[in-house]
Amino acid sequence: MEPNVRFWITERQSFFQRFLQWTELLDPTNLIISVEKIEKSRQLLLTNEDAFGSLEDQRIQEAWKRSLSTVHPDNSKLIPVPFRPAALLPFTAPMVFLSLVSVKSLKAMVLPQFSFFTYTTTFNVINGNASYDCRPYESISLAAGVIASSTFLGLLPRLFQVRYSLNNVLVRRALPVIVLAQVSAMNVVASRGLEPMRGIEVMDKEGNVIGYSRKAGTKAVKDTAATRAVLFGTSAVIPEVFSYFFKRTQFFLQYPWSLWSFKLSCTILVMGLMVPVSLSIFPQIGQIQCSKLEKEIQSATEETELFYNRGI
Repeated sequence: MEPNVRFWITERQSFFQRFLQWTELLDPTNLIISVEKIEKSRQLLLTNEDAFGSLEDQRIQEAWKRSLSTVHPDNSKLIPVPFRPAALLPFTAPMVFLSLVSVKSLKAMVLPQFSFFTYTTTFNVINGNASYDCRPYESISLAAGVIASSTFLGLLPRLFQVRYSLNNVLVRRALPVIVLAQVSAMNVVASRGLEPMRGIEVMDKEGNVIGYSRKAGTKAVKDTAATRAVLFGTSAVIPEVFSYFFKRTQFFLQYPWSLWSFKLSCTILVMGLMVPVSLSIFPQIGQIQCSKLEKEIQSATEETELFYNRGI
């Protein structure tokens, strides 16, 4: 059984415990761990029968941190460095900031949106469920379509503002934030759209695969989409609110250029908190009642609860 899967099944954690766990897994140093160190950590977990009972051991803790932050639980392959969980904040925070900056140039509008959705689409595909059958050309074609449609939808608020000269401050500030949250959620649903169609693996508590469930795939995608809406919606709205009040301070009147620095810093700080919060809302390995799954899966096991990889 894949150690990462066994960890998330065995360590059934509360939201607070998952939050603390993710603050460790999101450590930027996890992006520069050598392959050799990861392989040694994995070997230690695979050969040490007490790996789950020795979580106080510093070596075991470090091995779990390296494994959980760098290895995909479905296929046991290394996650590419730019798309590991720890890379989500440094890559997306500047993109979220730039995508909400008011500009008049079409190029300046398109580039941040295109960059943001190219990254998030790739991140969603790589960190999604990998247990269903999918050919490479299908993933590439799907991702290209999702990036193009997400970029277009993300641009709509800016295009409306240019075309219709929207002067209402609330509409001008709120509309891009609402669209960003909604499109980010839709991006997850679209980029991982094959999971509900083809089904993902569901397993018992011992890791034995019972079958492939489309219902579990649907739940995995919906839950992850909800976390993305929370992550990017909150990370966009709070800096906008703080900036609104900041512009009324004496400091801003003296140093107007400080608004960009303030807003960027605020975006990074809010996202720094919201990334572990959003990843902690649902367990990494989800639990689902067998009675809610397909008839063929119900007839294949006597277990009342089964498990599936939700993805990130």
